[in-house]
Amino acid sequence: MKEQILNKATELYLNLGFKSVTMDDLAQEMGISKKTIYTHFANKTKLVEECTKRLFCTISEGIDHICSLNKNPIEELYEIKKFAMLHLKGEKASPQYQLQKYYPKIHKNIKQQQFKVMQECVVENIKKGIGLGIYRENLSIGFVSRIYFSGVTSIKDHELFPVTNFPIASLMDDYLEYHLRGIITPKGRQILNNIINSNQE
Repeated sequence: MKEQILNKATELYLNLGFKSVTMDDLAQEMGISKKTIYTHFANKTKLVEECTKRLFCTISEGIDHICSLNKNPIEELYEIKKFAMLHLKGEKASPQYQLQKYYPKIHKNIKQQQFKVMQECVVENIKKGIGLGIYRENLSIGFVSRIYFSGVTSIKDHELFPVTNFPIASLMDDYLEYHLRGIITPKGRQILNNIINSNQE
């Protein structure tokens, strides 16, 4: 039952937001009593914490798997973006923003873990791209990996990028292209243009 509660809660939080979904909503949606939920989770904060941890692990494992496929580094970043979007349901309800506002301690903890995972992944991606001659040789790897993380985090700020003006899917595409165009060589540009053109067909 605990797994079922986690699955349903995660789905509701991603679609409607962490603040918006109450324990009553969850109980009603599952056709169970609130008491049943509280036997597995002491309170809503605990449930939110478990859901975010689980989602983080799922996405991290998926990213590790994509990185292990030894794809071209540019293609790899597009695959990771596609995978994350799929699991975050396009972040329709800005769960990241709600998590930061109403559960700051959980948000801070998850952000630190995300940084660690993304740093490893992006640093490897850059090194591989330089080795293949598709990223510029003179890149400061530490700077580029951190600025990439900073950008990915910032575009989720709905005050900076209101969803009405910046739909999340095209915002992610625009950011990824912006990041790559700053670090690619002419050889890399051909690969990037091919990916962008094939995505538009």
